[in-house]
Amino acid sequence: MTQDCIFCRIVAGEVPSFTIAEDAHSLAFMDINPANTGHVLVVPKEHAANIFEVSPSALAATASTAQRVAKAVQEVVAPAGLNLLQANGPGAAQSVQHFHLHVLPRRFGDDLPMNWPLRPGDRDAIAALAERLKAALA
Repeated sequence: MTQDCIFCRIVAGEVPSFTIAEDAHSLAFMDINPANTGHVLVVPKEHAANIFEVSPSALAATASTAQRVAKAVQEVVAPAGLNLLQANGPGAAQSVQHFHLHVLPRRFGDDLPMNWPLRPGDRDAIAALAERLKAALA
């Protein structure tokens, strides 16, 4: 764990999150600046800044959780499509230096650029959707 890493602090329970799935090696929680409704972040519990540093076992656990989450998002949100996105470094607009996957629901005409602007979401709506997704994962 790196104390100055927000995702490490979320994993440690020091910062609240809308957690929807957790296992021994990964954690999935709602993005509080969602690009679209149902935007979820999936992180390994071990700290690794990017794809170049993450261990193969943490990568596998994170990918497996992302697949489970994607299925729940598909069921609950019913988007027109879904992206799994992972960014490395400033040129890719990686905003948190902790490896993570975005489970990003898409809709026709959302005109979402690859590097979308951060806009705070409605936390009550995010919390309610987190509960629905958590139930779909049970």
